[in-house]
Amino acid sequence: MTDALPNDRKPDVIAALAGGWVADAASLGLHWLYDSARILEVGGESPEFLPPDDDYFKGGFGYFAHEGKQVGDVSHYGAATGVLTDSLLANEGRLDIRDYQRRFRAYFGPGGQWQGYIDNPTRVTLNNLNTIEQEAIKQAQSTVRAELTDQQRRILVQKVLPYTRRLSGEQLADPVRRAIDLTYHESEVQEAGVYLAETIDQHLLPESGANDMQLPAVSKLPPLVASYCGSDRLMELTEAAVRVTNHNDEAVAWAKCAARLLDLLFRGESMSAALETAKAEAPDQASLARAQSGSSLDAIQAGDTFGRTCYLHEAMPVIFHILTRARSYTEAIRANIHCGGDSCGRAWIIGPAMAALHGVGGERGIPLSWLARVTHAPAILRDIETMVNGSWSVSR
Repeated sequence: MTDALPNDRKPDVIAALAGGWVADAASLGLHWLYDSARILEVGGESPEFLPPDDDYFKGGFGYFAHEGKQVGDVSHYGAATGVLTDSLLANEGRLDIRDYQRRFRAYFGPGGQWQGYIDNPTRVTLNNLNTIEQEAIKQAQSTVRAELTDQQRRILVQKVLPYTRRLSGEQLADPVRRAIDLTYHESEVQEAGVYLAETIDQHLLPESGANDMQLPAVSKLPPLVASYCGSDRLMELTEAAVRVTNHNDEAVAWAKCAARLLDLLFRGESMSAALETAKAEAPDQASLARAQSGSSLDAIQAGDTFGRTCYLHEAMPVIFHILTRARSYTEAIRANIHCGGDSCGRAWIIGPAMAALHGVGGERGIPLSWLARVTHAPAILRDIETMVNGSWSVSR
C-alpha cells in the first residue's frame, strides 16, 4: 500500500510514525499521574523520559501501572500499535482483520510477549476472541454429519484450531487433511475435520472488541493511516480496525476524527485545515471548538475543563487544544505530560501530528536525542521505513 502517497511526503510520514513512539516513551514515567502540580514538582519544565517510579505517585492522585519498565520503553498503547504494525507489514500494507486478531491474541494472551499493564479493551477483546471461537466450534460440531465418537470430535477440534487461527477459506483444506492424517487415515474423518475447520472459519467474527470508548480505539491508528493515506477506504478500514478492540459506535466516530486528522497532515495539509476538516467526523464538535478557543497553550487548564482520563470525549478535546496552540513537537509533548492523566494514550495522536508538521531535528521537530532514547529504536525505525517505502522484501 502507500501507493497514493507522493514520494516527497514519505520522509514526513516516516517522521510522523516515529513521533508516536517517541511521545509514548517520553510520557511513560508520569503516565496516569493526575495531579499536575505533582507532575511539575517531580518533572519540572522537562518532564519527559523519567524512569517509571511509584514514588512520584505518593504525592498526588494517580495509578502507577508500569512497574518494571525502563526509560525509553513504551506503554501498552505502543505495544498494541506494534501488533497492528506487524500485521500490516506481514500483509504488505493491507489490513487483514483475521491476521490482526491472531497477532493481538498471541502477543497479549497467555504465553505472549507482552509483560505489563493490560487495559480493559485488551482484556475484554481477549475474552471475546475466546468466546467467539468457542461459539464457532459449537456451531461446527452441531452441524457435522459424519458419525464420529466423542473422542474423535475432541481430537479433530484440537487438530483444526491451529489452522483456523492463522489460515482462512481455501487455505484450510490441505493442511487440515495432512494434520488429521497423522492420527486418522479414514477419508470420512478427514473430511469431517475439513468441514469443522471451514465452518469454524465462517463463524469467526471480525468485531471482537469491547464495548469501550477509551483511547485504545485511536492510539493504534498512525500505521493504518500511513498504509491507506489518501485512500477512499480509510474510514471504512479505520472502523474495521477499531472494532477489533473497541466495538463501540462512539469510539469508531472519534477514531474516524483522529484518522482524518492524521491523513490530512500526512498529505501535507496545514494543522488548522486538518483540525477543521477532522472536526466534522467527531461525535461532539462543540467540545473540540471550545478546546481550540483562547490564544495560548494551557494544557493543564484543558485537562481541568475536559478531563484527563482515558475516555475519548475527554482526551480528544485536550488533543485538539494542544495541537491548535503548540508551536513545536517538544512543546506539545511537554504540555501533554504536564496535563497529566492518560498522557501516553493522547501521545499517539499528538506525537504523529506534530512530527508530520515539523519532522525530525531543528527547533520544532523531534529532538534527535529523544529519538535515540526509545527502546529498540533501530528495529522500530526500520519497520516504519519499510511500511512507508513499501520495501516489503526486507520486512520481518
